[in-house]
Formats: sequence, structure tokens, C-alpha cells
Amino acid sequence: MSSLNLNKVILVGRLTAEPELKQTPSGVSVIRFTVAVNRRRSRNAEQSEQQADFITVTAWRQTAEFISKYFRKGSAICITGSIQTSSWTDQQGQKRYSTEVVADEAMFVDSRSEGASAGYAPDAYGSAPSYSSNEATAPNFEDHNTDDDLPF
Repeated sequence: MSSLNLNKVILVGRLTAEPELKQTPSGVSVIRFTVAVNRRRSRNAEQSEQQADFITVTAWRQTAEFISKYFRKGSAICITGSIQTSSWTDQQGQKRYSTEVVADEAMFVDSRSEGASAGYAPDAYGSAPSYSSNEATAPNFEDHNTDDDLPF
């Protein structure tokens, strides 16, 4: 029997509401939001329709702060994390269950020109690098027309 266990989720979708950063009583940043993820459902070989799944995501600490700073309602987002389930008994004595994704990472999906988010991708430390489409700052590559040197 294998002892292999893996709980890894990758979601790419859009935020359904403005993310709201909160703090725990001990000062830890937390954010909880919903990501809408489209999926194609086939009725038969000729017909398919798109449906959306609405997945609850919770992010903590720097990941929560990053999402709060750079993403807005409608922003495309890529989340990697794990599924977490919990259960409790409500005030009426009913057993309740919930399933959510706990985010380890959040990444931009849209490019700068099409994004509903802040429009630039952060580096590993969460700060946004400068981005310019100005040709003056683009590297100067030389044209090499040396088809004769190709081995095929």
C-alpha cells in the first residue's frame, strides 16, 4: 500500500466580488473570496454549454495582502493551494459541512493591456516591476540573415 498523499488545487477564474482584507484578533491578515470558474458541460456530441462553479478561497498573511492590493471584482486570477473540509453542528443541532480552497499562491492571468486587475505582475516579493512597451527601452537585436549556415 502506497503512502502517497496529495492535495493540490489549481484554479483559474475571476473574482466575484471586491476582496476585503481582514485581520484576526492576533493581527494575522486573512481574506476570503469566491472565484468563478467556467467549465464546459456536454449534453451530447453536438451540444455543449458552459456552466460556472463558484469556489470559496481563503488566503492568509502575505498572500491575502497581495490579493487585496492587486485584485478587484472581475479580475482574472490563478490560485494554487489545497482543499480543506470542515464540519460543525449549528445552533439547531444540524451537522454542517464546508469545503474551500486554502490558497498558497495567487498569480495574475491577464496581460497588462487586458487585465481587470492592477495590470502588472509582481515579482517574488510582491512588488510590481516596471513595465514598458516603449520601443526605445526594448533590447536592440540584430537581424541575422544567415540561412546558408543552417544545417538543413
